[in-house]
Amino acid sequence: MRRILLKLSGEALAGEKHIGFDEKTVMEVALQVRQLVEDGYQIGIVTGGGNFWRGRSSENIDRTKADQIGMLATVMNCIYVSEIFRSVGMKTSVLTPFECGSFTKLFSKDRANKYFEKGMVVFFAGGTGHPYFSTDTGVVLRAVEVDADVILLAKSIDGVYDADPAKSADAKKYEEVTIDEVIAKNLQVVDMTASILARDNKMPMWVFGLNEENSIVNAVKGTFKGTKVTV
Repeated sequence: MRRILLKLSGEALAGEKHIGFDEKTVMEVALQVRQLVEDGYQIGIVTGGGNFWRGRSSENIDRTKADQIGMLATVMNCIYVSEIFRSVGMKTSVLTPFECGSFTKLFSKDRANKYFEKGMVVFFAGGTGHPYFSTDTGVVLRAVEVDADVILLAKSIDGVYDADPAKSADAKKYEEVTIDEVIAKNLQVVDMTASILARDNKMPMWVFGLNEENSIVNAVKGTFKGTKVTV
């Protein structure tokens, strides 16, 4: 395993505040990613936008426009997180599927691969660039396009459960589950479009809690405590 695509949920980036950024949380992520980069891993990052925008819950905004606002929320998140990464000595670049002036560079597989080979952390912002697709679909799409070995899903929950653990005290956590079972039981690791894309392209996903100590490094090199979604 050499090339990893890490998905950071917006909610996880917000920490206990649940909105905006928790800089302590983002700094801890940066230090872990730096360790992986120093050890020779190539890291791509996708962030969600839920710490800023949950537009799909609004009945007053057109769905296309709501999704566009969500895409811009992920651009803001990626620019912020990439700057924290730079502050601890990493080189980064933010790529988007649409022009953002001088803020970002336009995504292409060749450009991403060139940056990976230079040891840069590559941020993939803006989702797929189209409405009606979530950042879940965006992360699987980018992972497939750049030939990532695995997707790491760093969430506010520590794995995949057979029910919502916040609502059911009897919810049981999977140590390992196939993507076919995820789809059949609608376990909502990622949305259905992303699940099918991962299955069809044999892209494994590892789900774990971001807020556990050293969780990202442990997922790659140490004792993994989350759920492995296999293909």
